[in-house]
Amino acid sequence: AESSCRVWGGLVQAGGSLRLSCAASGRTDSSYYMAWFRQAPGKEHEFVAAVSQSGRSSYYTDSVKGRFTISIDNAENTVYLQMTSLKPEDTAVYYCAADVSGMSTLARAWDYWGRGTLVTVSS
Repeated sequence: AESSCRVWGGLVQAGGSLRLSCAASGRTDSSYYMAWFRQAPGKEHEFVAAVSQSGRSSYYTDSVKGRFTISIDNAENTVYLQMTSLKPEDTAVYYCAADVSGMSTLARAWDYWGRGTLVTVSS
């Protein structure tokens, strides 16, 4: 499966909300996982959240727990990231990723990547 981001990020004030979506294209007949990573300027890719194709399993990095929710629409092969209570430190380029292996927190473990979308949270 490949992934592509369909919806762009944007500029939002601290405390605001934003939803990102990402559609997997190509062959999706195998079970797969989808994730969101982010990369702030001058930093490495940071794991944000991942979800299984069934939606029954998900995992979040500690800094977004309780604020971000990852979900998946199997009919559309689309993963969403609902972000609430946004903070300036959430500012980054957000990437979706897809893979058949599992929900690794390591960027190098994911084979398929979307183009990325910039989310800017102003204070």
